[in-house]
Amino acid sequence: MNLNRFAGVANFFSVQDWALEARLLRWLTMLWLAIGLVVLFSASYPVADAEVGDGARYFKIQLIWILVGLLMSRWVARHPLKLIMQFSGLGLFVCLGLIVATYIPGLGVTVNGATRWLPIGPFLIQPSELLKPFLILQSARLFGHWHNFRVGTRWLWLAVFALCLVAILVQPNLSTTAVCGLTLWLIAVASGQPYRQLMMTAGAGFFAAVVSVSIKAYQRERIISFLDPWSHASDNGYQLVQSLYAIGSGGLWGTGFGMGQQKLGYLPIQYTDFIFSVYAEEFGFVGSIMLLLFLAVFSTVALLVALKAKSSVNRLIAIGCMVFLVGQSLIHIGVATGSLPTTGLPFPLMSYGGSSMMSSLVIAGLLIRVAREAHEANIVAMTEQPLRPRRHRPGSRRRRHVQQPVPANAAAVVPHPAGLATGPSKKSVRPPLGSPPPKDLGADLVTPATAPRLIRKPGRKRKRIRSI
Repeated sequence: MNLNRFAGVANFFSVQDWALEARLLRWLTMLWLAIGLVVLFSASYPVADAEVGDGARYFKIQLIWILVGLLMSRWVARHPLKLIMQFSGLGLFVCLGLIVATYIPGLGVTVNGATRWLPIGPFLIQPSELLKPFLILQSARLFGHWHNFRVGTRWLWLAVFALCLVAILVQPNLSTTAVCGLTLWLIAVASGQPYRQLMMTAGAGFFAAVVSVSIKAYQRERIISFLDPWSHASDNGYQLVQSLYAIGSGGLWGTGFGMGQQKLGYLPIQYTDFIFSVYAEEFGFVGSIMLLLFLAVFSTVALLVALKAKSSVNRLIAIGCMVFLVGQSLIHIGVATGSLPTTGLPFPLMSYGGSSMMSSLVIAGLLIRVAREAHEANIVAMTEQPLRPRRHRPGSRRRRHVQQPVPANAAAVVPHPAGLATGPSKKSVRPPLGSPPPKDLGADLVTPATAPRLIRKPGRKRKRIRSI
């Protein structure tokens, strides 16, 4: 029984598993996009119709951003991660420079009291959202090769990460800062860093959040209203109260697609920060549970990709991608349901916004690329075959060395009259000068007639090629 065939079959099925995971991630991402477009069309139609007279305006713009993001995601999924990671450091510094550029008077755009956007023609980009893919790549590179870097290099990149978080926090953007900091911390945990250092880092992040809340009055008011939103239903708790009204109005099965009432001028920012409230009102409790199950399936596939990754860097990239996509979605749902303080955090692949959409699609492309690289590694392993001894084919011209039987007592080295030696040794042994000649060799003497000789197998004679 040839066991190599069974090993090849096992490798074949493992390759199919990897191909299935990559395809499954791709289809889950496309399904997520489709759900997001449906909900966005319903949530943004009343606002767009009242503002510009075209209810599908935000939907059309979102299609453009999705097309750009899909092209970027396709490029990422089809190129090696080593090539992409060569530009991660440069991209991180470029995005950091764009975040700092939002502080320049006349250049940064302020919306709802926060200066987070830069104008590019008729559109606005949010550099803190574009920073996320580069933050994943560079942090995975640092913590994945932590022991290969010098101490000075480690502290330099940690200082750069801290500078990015501080720059986002000053905008102010506490929610994005918390998500980026949590992702960096979880990547460090997955890389096996000492728990003492991790606890110190978590304490420093918590202290920074407390300082930010104590300085920014609106953040402090949001936390107070989060504790008791009904006592502040007309001012700071208005958003959360209207969100709870929308979720409660959905009931078990929902009001139906496009039939929600809270989006008609009651729920503010319903197509970005509170898009889940519109979804829960129109699709009900059952639809909300189905969305949570979908996120559970996506996170499970992402964890499988991370566990089966061939290198520690790829594993950390997959973990970072899962945290940004699934973790940010759960935080958005927690804000909409009143489980977390009210923050301006979009739902990935669902909320309106070009920067968030492009960043989320690039992160999904990185996750697909990790699965593909593991699949390619399995293909290379399957092609390796063990070395087999060469077999003689009938009719070949290879000579056969046939040795005639030698007497048992001929194993000793006996000098030959012509100066040759027979026996196990191949070197010629000559008797010393002046020694008497051997006597009575008899049967022990190997003569040319009994010496081993080469016997050629009968067949065609080999032609000799004479050199010119």
